Amino acid sequence: MNDERRVLVASEAGISIRTVRDVTDAIGACFGAEGILFTEEDLAPEFFNLRSGLAGEFLQKFVNYRLRVALVVPHPEAHGERFKELAYEHRTHPLVRFVHSRAEAEAWLRA
Repeated sequence: MNDERRVLVASEAGISIRTVRDVTDAIGACFGAEGILFTEEDLAPEFFNLRSGLAGEFLQKFVNYRLRVALVVPHPEAHGERFKELAYEHRTHPLVRFVHSRAEAEAWLRA
């Protein structure tokens, strides 16, 4: 029996987040997966502008559905002070993590 947890990689599954509707579609694609990994490239520029509300909707929906999500954002400070604070606040969250590398994301999602 393979004990490795299935992790969905957004880019490999053709998933990107451009609108709130995309978040709902991503959650549906997670059926049977332990979690999902997003990179900066999978996320619209609006995601990093917290005033747009896209990041808030994204995070809230994943938490509501109790799905683990790892976001690979090597330099959160590049997206502004508020985004850097958001990433920092989620450093120990049980369902949402901002990490610096894909390897770090996969390790956390499989743990």
